[in-house]
Amino acid sequence: MYFVNVAGNGAILMIVILDPRLHSPMYFFLGNLACLDICYSTVTVPKMLENFLSTSKAISFLGCITQLHFFHFLGSTEALLLTVMAFDRFMAICKPLHYPFIMNRQVCIQMALTIWAIPFLHALLHSIMTSRLNFCGSNHIHHFFCDVKPLLELACGNTELNRWLLNTLTGTIAIGLFFLTFLSYFYIIAHLFLKTRSCSMLHKALSTCASHFMVVVIFYAPVLYIYISPASGSSLEEDRIIAVMYTVVTPALNPLIYTLRNKEVRGAFNRKIRIQL
Repeated sequence: MYFVNVAGNGAILMIVILDPRLHSPMYFFLGNLACLDICYSTVTVPKMLENFLSTSKAISFLGCITQLHFFHFLGSTEALLLTVMAFDRFMAICKPLHYPFIMNRQVCIQMALTIWAIPFLHALLHSIMTSRLNFCGSNHIHHFFCDVKPLLELACGNTELNRWLLNTLTGTIAIGLFFLTFLSYFYIIAHLFLKTRSCSMLHKALSTCASHFMVVVIFYAPVLYIYISPASGSSLEEDRIIAVMYTVVTPALNPLIYTLRNKEVRGAFNRKIRIQL
């Protein structure tokens, strides 16, 4: 699955960069998503694969906190990026005349920088607060990577603030971004059914958004279950199983979804293959 992730997302990233026909806001953000998915899986999967072959299955404290930081950093970045991609589709479909002026190159770059900067600070809060806890008991993490929940189970002392930050702050951000993404698609669908009289145009617009909406659903479903449910609402065993979905499966599925459902990406990929042959 990791190989499929790196190869598939790497191919999409290469095509978006090399093909001038894909130099548009939609594919600019798709390239960001491809790069993000490679990094997101790389934070957890290589270490997990190493542990399969190792007898010690150990990680240093600094390595653990670093892994926690980049996991939350890249996870929050993906949630924010999916929201921006939904907004981009909203502007392209509902405001087509204003779209080239609003979503110009400079704005897209500024949005991309914001997408990567804000989650870094959010993740830094979790990593600092977790690193300040005292760990005086067992050092056996009941997970395949370092996350806040399993580390809080090992901490001694009061962890109420850490749990509040995880459930309230992270939960509010996740729900807020999911709501904005859903709102964008609600307006898109309402606009299409009210303003579009052509069935072919309606089908084309909906199929353009379908790939992105599928990615949103398979990303948010496990995340909302783990981080929005109460502390006692799910076991660490369930969390491990569900975490495989958004750390391994979802990043590997994204390039398949976009490639199979997007004619422009398939066309660009076929052109590059023919040139190489």
